[in-house]
Amino acid sequence: MIKSEKEIVSEFFKIVRSGKEIERASEFMAETVIAHQVQAEKEYSVTRSPQDYSDHVQEMLDEYGDFSLEVQELLADGAKVYARWRQIGENQKGKQIIEIASVVYLVENRKIVEYWIQIDRKGLELQEG
Repeated sequence: MIKSEKEIVSEFFKIVRSGKEIERASEFMAETVIAHQVQAEKEYSVTRSPQDYSDHVQEMLDEYGDFSLEVQELLADGAKVYARWRQIGENQKGKQIIEIASVVYLVENRKIVEYWIQIDRKGLELQEG
């Protein structure tokens, strides 16, 4: 059964981005993914492989433990899928940390090939103190 772009992104969040099965990133991501970091002060882009992405999620697990992840909104417009989420974990000192973020994924041939992400970095900074 062929899945829609929205279903692919939904499963990606449940399986990989959640930290549950990060080794499965290559099932959802192309060999090379362009990741645009949308920031007011300095936008930049990086190229990521599925392994790079798995390593990135592992860093979050190392920093915040087994975090909870709630996708609060998931919208699709053709090959682009918008997701907004709330992630809750604990830092090394046991303090609860909440991340609010959103992303637009471009899905081609049933794989994520590019994305634009915004994270409330100031909110994270204030919580870390």
